[in-house]
Amino acid sequence: MAALNPDFSKLKALFINCTLKKSPQKSHTRGLMEVSMNIMKSENVAVEVLRLVDYDVPVGVQPDMTTEGAEKDDWPEIYKKVSDSHILIIGTPIWLGERSSIASKLIERLYAMSAMQNEKGQYSYYGKVGGCIITGNEDGVKHCAMGLLYALQHLGYSIPPQADSGWIGEVGPGPSYLDEESNARNNDFTNRNTTFMTYNLLHLAQLLQENNGYPAYGNSRASWDDGNRWKFGNPEYR
Repeated sequence: MAALNPDFSKLKALFINCTLKKSPQKSHTRGLMEVSMNIMKSENVAVEVLRLVDYDVPVGVQPDMTTEGAEKDDWPEIYKKVSDSHILIIGTPIWLGERSSIASKLIERLYAMSAMQNEKGQYSYYGKVGGCIITGNEDGVKHCAMGLLYALQHLGYSIPPQADSGWIGEVGPGPSYLDEESNARNNDFTNRNTTFMTYNLLHLAQLLQENNGYPAYGNSRASWDDGNRWKFGNPEYR
């Protein structure tokens, strides 16, 4: 049987690093993100990465917070990159068992755009795929992934199997992902999960692109607002 050799070259992926450290400070989260990024680049995927903390992005849940009194808001420009990408991967460190405050702000700003609609009248993130990469010490990878992946799917992103990857150190103060003494880059469990996550994101994104996303039957906000109820069973809507 011939080996499967898919062509992912038409896909675009955006990695958003939610480290608290501004560039060019070393980011251990970026270090693990590089594993996934390098796989995608090797598969000819167009890859872009940014650190949200490098931008002037106020807190809030409006598409442009300058309408609410903020002096500057870079989010509308960042959203253009989000909108142009088939895949979104959120990277975050763990602090006190939780995702970073920057990651929470990213989710809130993504939420601000979620009511927008695509050309089918569906919510704007339909047909896009999401995943997450998490680093830290002690525990919290699965807990942080649970919240991030739930938020992404609630906004309209599609989540493939095993769409999270992470690395954590021993309990207590110690070396982080990029520190040589951690030997984290040789951790087979993390490398396997990051690889599987990356390819599952690519496979699902490609399937959606080849099928022009989801059919609009039963999920179009525009059609609902026009009175279409499909097979909704409440008699008062019949």
